[in-house]
Amino acid sequence: MITAFIDWNVNPEIFRIGNFAIRWYGLLFASAFLFGYLIMSKFFKKEGIRIEVLDKLTIYMAIGTIIGARLGHCLFYEPSYYLSHPVEILMIWKGGLASHGAAIGILIALYLFAKSEKKPFLWVVDRIVIVTALGGFFIRTGNLMNSEIYGIETTLPWGFVFIRNAEVVPKHPTQIYEALCYLIIFGILYLIYIQRKAEVKGGLLFGLFLILVFLARFLIEFIKEDQVGFESGMTLNMGQWLSIPFILTGIGLVIRSVPYKNKNNE
Repeated sequence: MITAFIDWNVNPEIFRIGNFAIRWYGLLFASAFLFGYLIMSKFFKKEGIRIEVLDKLTIYMAIGTIIGARLGHCLFYEPSYYLSHPVEILMIWKGGLASHGAAIGILIALYLFAKSEKKPFLWVVDRIVIVTALGGFFIRTGNLMNSEIYGIETTLPWGFVFIRNAEVVPKHPTQIYEALCYLIIFGILYLIYIQRKAEVKGGLLFGLFLILVFLARFLIEFIKEDQVGFESGMTLNMGQWLSIPFILTGIGLVIRSVPYKNKNNE
């Protein structure tokens, strides 16, 4: 029997003036870029890189994140609808962003940035994934404020009843689970960068990020409600299938980054 739960009925809008509204999700999304910029500026200053390079990187990141996240949702989760209504792909304000699509969009944007700046791709991503993990914390908190992407029914005392969605039973607040995971991952990557920057081979932080973030996502998906109807009959849902290639890539990068010593060199 459910004896305790949390009623969640937060207005996703902070305030509204006529047709103009400021939403928690938008504020938190912007905060992800703001704090990411501040932390990256610290990295760049420490490594003697001009701040103009970071400004350019921020633009690439913003474009890659928004386009990738939107196309990821439209093409991975509801392709038949959006291919029949292509104009609605542009209507981001109606909702529908996918983290896997954002990851792909970011990687493409970072590759183009690295090419334009003539810097190693792995050098770029090893630094950007640190703030990307922090960004995931802000984004999932935004999902909580929107009362979206939550879990299945639970009897745990911290279950949330999402009243704005007409829910009447407590559900797993999977947004909080993911947000806390991303915050911990940010801390791990940040400490590795600060303490071992000179020793870290290119790809280690990127590989750890892929393993930790998408393993967390894979596991949490087991208690998350299906986002679209076709997932109901799947052993693993779309989010889990999309996580597997990222995890395997991360394992490969970590193995590659570990110095190999044969017996003759020991």
